[in-house]
Amino acid sequence: MSGPASLKSSTPLYTPSQRARRDATVWTTVQGVLAPLQFLVFAISLVLVLRYLITGDGYAAATVSILLKTALLYTIMVTGAIWEKVVFGRYLFAPAFFWEDVVSFGVIALHTLYLYGLLTESLTPLQLMGITLAAYAAYFINATQFLLKLRRARLDSGPAAAPAEGHPA
Repeated sequence: MSGPASLKSSTPLYTPSQRARRDATVWTTVQGVLAPLQFLVFAISLVLVLRYLITGDGYAAATVSILLKTALLYTIMVTGAIWEKVVFGRYLFAPAFFWEDVVSFGVIALHTLYLYGLLTESLTPLQLMGITLAAYAAYFINATQFLLKLRRARLDSGPAAAPAEGHPA
């Protein structure tokens, strides 16, 4: 089957009590603010990284943008883990968001590798930007996972739109 109905599985993403906890917690709002902010910073940073790679100019601006993106990533992961604990009773790897969390850890690992290389000066600027591009590709995949979950939650709830949830890396 294709189309929106094919995104709806036989098991809803949330039980009624999980949905109630999701809708009642401030952490849903926090995630709903941080996720688009992180995406905006990602988009700007990607442009700055590509500019540096193409022209050789703007290394400092690209570096600052990567550091800001990384700070937002760590923030959204911590607050997302709290959200997951409130809604599902566990900080990470709740069945409903297992694969999103797995990919999120890959994203975190790549960003952390960037930080390590930057702080220890063990990687060249070109290597750092390569790691950043890999991290950003993984982040884009992860953000897509969360957008698909958001859509599934909305389909599960019927015509009423469900609030944003999850913690995209």
